[in-house]
Amino acid sequence: MLIGHIDYLNLLPFYQFLKRKGIKFKKSYPSKVNEWFEKGIIEAAFISSIKAKNKKCLNAGIVAKKKVKTVLVCPGTGEDYESATSNVLAKVLEIKGKVVIGDKAFKEKNCIDLATLWYERYSLPFVFAVFCTNKNRKKYEKLINKFLKSKQKIPYYSLKKYANKTGISTKEAKEYLEKIIYYKIGWREKKALKKFWQQAQKMKNLK
Repeated sequence: MLIGHIDYLNLLPFYQFLKRKGIKFKKSYPSKVNEWFEKGIIEAAFISSIKAKNKKCLNAGIVAKKKVKTVLVCPGTGEDYESATSNVLAKVLEIKGKVVIGDKAFKEKNCIDLATLWYERYSLPFVFAVFCTNKNRKKYEKLINKFLKSKQKIPYYSLKKYANKTGISTKEAKEYLEKIIYYKIGWREKKALKKFWQQAQKMKNLK
């Protein structure tokens, strides 16, 4: 097994899970993990939702409802090179500004939370990434089901390390993981994915 891993706070529970299982992983930011997946350098990963359409994916993703805190449009201009989905989401929602994603977004001020805007418009959660496989689907399905069913204990030092890196308190990092981010994809999340893909395609066709 070789899994691509997005090195953000939102996947810290998965990172801990892989470490406990002794599973090899290759870390980077979302758009780079997408590239590795497309080239077959990794067997599986949480890949950006915009890249997950028609791929072999499982019922796990990086999901937020009503707010996400780490996918923002801030004062300024430009896309975030680390992103794939969020750059498209900003266009779908017709929000102009500077797209900022990941842990660095915690430091931004006076920004628009794209998950909040999406929820206000469609009353649905937003799925930022989906766990997909290039091979060994059954093996990864078993692995992901274990991850979804087991509560991941995050060592305090790991939580503090990510909190310090992002400029937030350990308490805020813990609340972010326990109350904002979740991973199970059910029917509402599938509906949200379908809606996003439709809106992204419609936007593409209008150009």
